[in-house]
Amino acid sequence: MACLQDWTFNLAKKILPAGLRNWLVQKRRQFKLHSTIDFGDFARTTPISRVFGFDRGMAIDRYYIEKFLAANSHHIQGRALEMGDPFYINKFGDGKVKQIDVMHVVEGNPEATIIADLTAADHLPCDQFDCIIFTQSLQMIYDLKTALRTLHRILKPGGKLLMTSAGISKIARRLGKDDWGEYWHLTSQSAEALIAETFPGGECEVATMGNVLSAMCFLHGMAAAELPSDKLDICDPDFEVLITVVATKSTATQ
Repeated sequence: MACLQDWTFNLAKKILPAGLRNWLVQKRRQFKLHSTIDFGDFARTTPISRVFGFDRGMAIDRYYIEKFLAANSHHIQGRALEMGDPFYINKFGDGKVKQIDVMHVVEGNPEATIIADLTAADHLPCDQFDCIIFTQSLQMIYDLKTALRTLHRILKPGGKLLMTSAGISKIARRLGKDDWGEYWHLTSQSAEALIAETFPGGECEVATMGNVLSAMCFLHGMAAAELPSDKLDICDPDFEVLITVVATKSTATQ
């Protein structure tokens, strides 16, 4: 009955004049003529998992990241760079990568071939990489424009930056408690503006992944496997769980 009331109300809002729509909304609120919500397992003020669901399986944002990289795996070739470790290069490079490099900000990572802070990396030579995989890292860098300009500079002309960044998410890092902090959660609009500014003359494809259900489940720390893929794969642009970017460095003379 409640669902029928909601359906009738939503239909009336579409066909009635503005004055009548406003009157109808007021009366609905006045007499509480709306469906009730059964919160079930979500009737809680603490998350199901505080570690993004990694203790339950693959995190929902990782599901989206891997879907994005799989769709763009043809760009992962030549000399490729990844942050921290070469996990995604190895998983999606498919034999097209001729040289793997790993960047880490401090000494001590045995997999790192390059030690550099992207906000102070003048020592890195220009035009080195065909592809850079840069997942869930930009939000951890306060001076994000300088970091993006460095990534642009070390890409070869025509090279691709495959970047993801957090949209709707719990806070992951706090300076003083963790090795680094977390400063930004982007929107597709801010990501597009940042790339336009830091990749002059290049090309940029910005997209989002997520919907209200996956956002809610991700905030609670449910694993991707706990939702059917047909629900995860629905994209609602009002609920940006993950921001994805394919940025191409211009081939024009810099």
